[in-house]
Amino acid sequence: MSEKKDYAKLALAAHHEWKGKIEIKPRASVSDSEALSLAYTPGVAEPCLQIQKDNDLSFELTRRWNLCLVVTDGSAVLGLGNIGPEAAMPVMEGKCALFKAFGDVDAFPLCIRTNDTDEIVRTIENIAGSFGGINLEDIAAPRCFEVEERLTESLDIPVFHDDQHGTAIVTYAGVVNALKIVGKKLEDTTVVMNGAGAAGLAISHLLLDAGLKNLLLVDSRGICYEGRPEGMNKYKEAVAKRGNPNKRSGSLADAVKDADIFIGVSAPHVLTKEMVETMAQDSIIMACANPTPEIEPEDAYAGGAKIVATGRSDHPNQINNVNAFPGLFRGVFDCRASKINSEMKLAAAEAIAEMVSEEDLAKGIITPYAFDHQVAKNVAKAVEAAARKTGVARK
Repeated sequence: MSEKKDYAKLALAAHHEWKGKIEIKPRASVSDSEALSLAYTPGVAEPCLQIQKDNDLSFELTRRWNLCLVVTDGSAVLGLGNIGPEAAMPVMEGKCALFKAFGDVDAFPLCIRTNDTDEIVRTIENIAGSFGGINLEDIAAPRCFEVEERLTESLDIPVFHDDQHGTAIVTYAGVVNALKIVGKKLEDTTVVMNGAGAAGLAISHLLLDAGLKNLLLVDSRGICYEGRPEGMNKYKEAVAKRGNPNKRSGSLADAVKDADIFIGVSAPHVLTKEMVETMAQDSIIMACANPTPEIEPEDAYAGGAKIVATGRSDHPNQINNVNAFPGLFRGVFDCRASKINSEMKLAAAEAIAEMVSEEDLAKGIITPYAFDHQVAKNVAKAVEAAARKTGVARK
């Protein structure tokens, strides 16, 4: 039996060695006076003047067209909570490295020293002219919802909150393939969505956009329904109105009874084997709390689940956002989309789902290999096609 690695110790040593996971390198030569005259003064004045006449030329004459801002306030970092902007920087650098490695997207990390919504929005608005897209990262709910809404309205470049929509895309991709295996249709199933934070709400809306009719959103107080007197907000109300029109109430145990699919982005071990036993035949469990899932895979299978997925890399069927965001932004940048809409997210999810072969589906595998670089290429093509079809492509 191989020795278990101490990744905390190994990663700390690696970060000491790397002293940062990204760097900036020039694309233009400045090796002699002739090269310098083209890249800088006096020649650089002409592209500046052309952009002054037409701001859109900034996408043609600078790297803006391929540059994504990865921005956080450090308030909800990888399950670590509000650890602050400086402490969030290793995560943001890692995200930028993934953007480049999987989507050939240049990304720049920005960690803002405020949790004030107005200041976050104003800061991003004031620097948005340097970027082709905005990736919001690890911003706590409900602040993240307002930040995204306001930036989407005020900016002419796409704004994407990966903790919401990236998670939703890869989760829906897993659902698509799981339903193929069990022979059910989305519109005929009941989904229990445990966790009403950023990811849970985004997953809920994307599933409903895809055709799901029955969705029970569950938070720490139980099933959310329109008009529930405690613990509701406008975001939960919106999902409850769409997915639970009959205003079902009760606990998580009540919600999962006869349900087809359980999706968790909540807390460790809140789902029991006994609860799974009450679900519909050939149930699907996606327990994505990290690092400890809502139920251990062996307990879910023992309870009768047909398909089990988690957020962990050491279990099969990992729900991993790296399958979504690099290809999504590659497609967005390739057609210079003005926004990322629901149709583009659904197209991304379906492209991810299609990367799982029939042979793997027969083995119960519902997600593609995280290091398959073809996934990002296929996602990019699907997203670009959806952007053109919905009229948000500008190139």
